Amino acid sequence: MISTGMYLTRLLEAYGVDTVFGIPGVHTVELYRGLAGSSIRHITPRHEQGAGFMADGYARVSGKPGVCFIITGPGMTNIVTAMGQAYGDSIPMLVISTVNSHGRMGSGEGWLHELPDQRALVENVAAFSYTVNRPEELAPALARAFAVFDSARPRPVHIELPINVMLASAEHLTVPRQIARLSRPEAKSDDIAAAADLLNGAKSPVILVGGGAARAADEIRSLAEMLDAPVVMTTNARGLLPVGHPLAVSLSASYSATRQMIEASDVALAIGTEFGPTDYDMYEDGFFTIPGRLIRIDIDPTQIMRTIMPEIGIVADSAEAAGHLAALIEPASRNGSARAAHIATNPNQDLSPQMLGDLKILETIRDRVPDAIFVGDSTQLVYAGNLGYASAAPGSWFNSATGYGTLGYGLPAAIGAKRAAPERPVIALAGDGGVQFTIAELASAKEARLPITLLLYDNKGYGEIKSYMVSQNIPPLGVDLFTPDFLALGQAYGWETARAETLDDLFDLVEAAAKNTEPTLVLFGPEVRDQAMKAIS
Repeated sequence: MISTGMYLTRLLEAYGVDTVFGIPGVHTVELYRGLAGSSIRHITPRHEQGAGFMADGYARVSGKPGVCFIITGPGMTNIVTAMGQAYGDSIPMLVISTVNSHGRMGSGEGWLHELPDQRALVENVAAFSYTVNRPEELAPALARAFAVFDSARPRPVHIELPINVMLASAEHLTVPRQIARLSRPEAKSDDIAAAADLLNGAKSPVILVGGGAARAADEIRSLAEMLDAPVVMTTNARGLLPVGHPLAVSLSASYSATRQMIEASDVALAIGTEFGPTDYDMYEDGFFTIPGRLIRIDIDPTQIMRTIMPEIGIVADSAEAAGHLAALIEPASRNGSARAAHIATNPNQDLSPQMLGDLKILETIRDRVPDAIFVGDSTQLVYAGNLGYASAAPGSWFNSATGYGTLGYGLPAAIGAKRAAPERPVIALAGDGGVQFTIAELASAKEARLPITLLLYDNKGYGEIKSYMVSQNIPPLGVDLFTPDFLALGQAYGWETARAETLDDLFDLVEAAAKNTEPTLVLFGPEVRDQAMKAIS
């Protein structure tokens, strides 16, 4: 008999799924009956939160949804944090779980893993959450999930299978010969023409791009060059214009020189950006404004009408709209390169000497490890990078320090990224506090034979929070941590480990680790950051 659980695997294969992240449990074992003989690789994390973060990193690098198999109850409560991060950053994630059988779910009788209403628990961190009540409902539910991933603002989708439905026969069901996939919406020609007229008349336009434009690099570069407009890239858009491009602005819009350039622009074109405060108002001073005329392009119509209202709003795929717009732009000199260069040559109090030193570390590693993907936790190197790191390519700098802002993301998300791009070096950036949220995923990387590099900063505590508490005249309680011997711990998990004593050590060790066939942990402390700070002074 082909069960509904087995039928699910066949459907996932038809949609091109090649990886599932999950931890088998007594409620989900039927899902694994079909998975074992399929073309889909299974990777086992050590915690469901790790599964969600792995799926997130995989999705950001591959462009395909990350897929998880999660048990009823505690498995779902564990993954909710990862779903929240993916929801905030518009990342496609398919979470397939079980739920207690009909007659047991929500009964209050205390069945194993029972929750009052599991679907309701997760629906606020998902595009939708759906219970499959009959085997015949599974294929349509998956089709709706992939419709979200393909043609709408991508976000997690949760589909739950009651155990009795998962075990039920699906012998009578077939996989469609042709899986229907939807396209993203196209811009109306009148809207594109109106936007082009506004931009062609501009004397000092600027382009603001966010994560929603991350796969539109070619189109945005062409548009920027035709328009001669600086391109300000948020954290999730870094690398849309490469390092050294004269129109590239990687310094955050929380940075005063960048804000001044935006305020002096007569027309702003915003593509795939929600104007989130962690990108545009990091210090929450309320000083970010767009006095000029505003055009917004976004796949989500409701987002266009949030935060800052536009004069022209265009609901469309970023690449498609930017490409059509570029075709209507009249090339002219608008002083774009000079305006972008002015930002890079005018540091101010927003970037402290310590931050500038951190940027020097990141930039040197970027140059010495070509094509590397940096996957960051919420940690001090990443905070500096989000303010001013210039990524070499799109999708090569991402982290959890914006939007939802969770801890424990860097290590498991790097594992997912490496699965998506095994040929590229992947460097996880983490601190000694955050990494302990998901430290057991060291085992997952080793077991899955995914040789990532973990660049781990050990300052014996939550350094950023401690500094903030001191600045607010709050006694720094709860921020000085006991930390383990990370080198010994890494070795216990089968990793290669090394400690950098100097700045040159750090660069040499990371460069060597990127060529290693085993996962490698490189540990460094405050003395190395201090050396970097002194090197730029």
